Amino acid sequence: MTVTELALEPLASSSPAAGCCGPADDSAVDHETAVDVARRFKALADPARVQLLSIAAAHEGHEVCVCDLTGPLGLAQPTVSHHLKLLVEAGLLERDQRGRWAYYSLVPGALGGLRATLGRIVAPQA
Repeated sequence: MTVTELALEPLASSSPAAGCCGPADDSAVDHETAVDVARRFKALADPARVQLLSIAAAHEGHEVCVCDLTGPLGLAQPTVSHHLKLLVEAGLLERDQRGRWAYYSLVPGALGGLRATLGRIVAPQA
């Protein structure tokens, strides 16, 4: 493999901090918020996980037993459990173990909070 070193030319601007288009906007989202939003959207980036949230939201009390989730999705139980684990880790679902079965429910305010955060992030540019 051939490695070619490239020399970097200095910026033409007299101020090295000015950048090519002027100063960056200080109202940009902070790193922690960006990581949190990306983690939650990554959890929603799978159709099966979106369906799981929808099923939980549609059930009475916004809660569903894991035993009721394999049929509607047409997925094996281990696959459904994996998707549910990711949704719990993302803070979108809560898990409650009751004897043999686990029940999953929407985290109160999680989706509204995600919507509000996204609105704050993109509203200044919209």
